[in-house]
Parts: sequence; C-alpha cells; structure tokens
Amino acid sequence: MALKTLSLVLTFYSINCFAQGEKAGVKSTINRFFEGMRKADSTLIKSTLAPAAILQSVVQKKDGTAEVKTELFQEFITAVSKPHPEVYDERITYDVVKIDSALAIAWTPYKFYVGSTFSHCGTNSFQLVKLNGNWKIQYIIDTRRKEACP
Repeated sequence: MALKTLSLVLTFYSINCFAQGEKAGVKSTINRFFEGMRKADSTLIKSTLAPAAILQSVVQKKDGTAEVKTELFQEFITAVSKPHPEVYDERITYDVVKIDSALAIAWTPYKFYVGSTFSHCGTNSFQLVKLNGNWKIQYIIDTRRKEACP
C-alpha cells in the first residue's frame, strides 16, 4: 500500500513539475515578445510568432460600442521596430496561464509606457501553440484604455 501511495505522489509531483515547466515556456515566449518591443528588435519579436499570427484590439467607439480591429503583424512589427527616442515598455502581469497539450492561453493585464510616460492600459489575451517543441504566439487580442487602470 505504501508503494502505491508513493507512486501516486511521485506521479502527481511529476505532472506538476511538467506543467510548471510548460508554463515557464509560455511566459518566456511572451516575455521575449515584449523584450523585442522594448529593444525595437523585429527579429526577436518575429521569433516568438507562429507563421500566421493574428493581432486584434477591442476598442471603444465614440458611441460607447465595442469594435474589433485587426492589425497586420508586419505593420505592428514595422511600427515598433522603427527607431524612436523613447522605449515602448509594456509592463504585464500574469493573471492566468493554462495549457492543454500544444495549446496555451495567457491572460495578462498591462500598463503601457512610452519612456517613463504612461500611455494606456488594458488586458492581453494570448493564444499560443507549441510548434516543433517551441511555444509560439498564434493570436493576441487586447483591450486599451487610458482611464480606470488598476
């Protein structure tokens, strides 16, 4: 009986360690994405993306209704990697990271700064896929607002 209990404990411990390692991999990919933004490094940003990655934002229109806007990743990469005097610094926290096989989600509230000046805040929802053993960003949708930031 003690051997079965030990085996069960070791199995759960192994699964937990594996899950923590996978979560660290997801976070590492997302952190590299934002490091690429801070460094204006298009190569670093591209290294985190799946081949057909999608970038969208939920924006509030003047009439108060929501609209989803799609931005081409190449346009985003070009914009953030152009030389600019101030660092683009998106400061995130990890609220949720969940993984099922080769699919992961991450919910990351953020505050965005241009240099040391606050610009806006919101939440990112990342969808990642594990391709050839590496976590890649397939989809990002975010919210953006200037007020009511936590």
